[in-house]
Amino acid sequence: QVPLVESGGGLVQAGGSLRLSCAASGRTPVGVALGWFRQAPGKEREFVATINWSGTYTYYASSVQGRFTISRDNAKKTVYLQMNSLKPEDTAVYYCAAGWSATWTSEGYNYWGQGTQVTVSS
Repeated sequence: QVPLVESGGGLVQAGGSLRLSCAASGRTPVGVALGWFRQAPGKEREFVATINWSGTYTYYASSVQGRFTISRDNAKKTVYLQMNSLKPEDTAVYYCAAGWSATWTSEGYNYWGQGTQVTVSS
């Protein structure tokens, strides 16, 4: 297993911004796709965004497109999720994941972080 550790979650007001980070260990291969998912209470896990190993391809869920930006720094083995114009509907536990292709299905990822809570108040 490769460890993935999320950070940057917290409580923000609607319209505010947060920047999530997910750092992988030095043993994690560089050539791996990374994704962000989220899960709200009582709901199933939902795809948010993904990025391929080189950072040349990204894909977003329609619910966050135009507001969220995914990026990565391979030298630091870290993936980021910049979240702007946050809405109460964005409240969830956010998870980062690693896999071999930049897909929007959770089944495509082999490793998962522990999650970080994001709460958006109205």
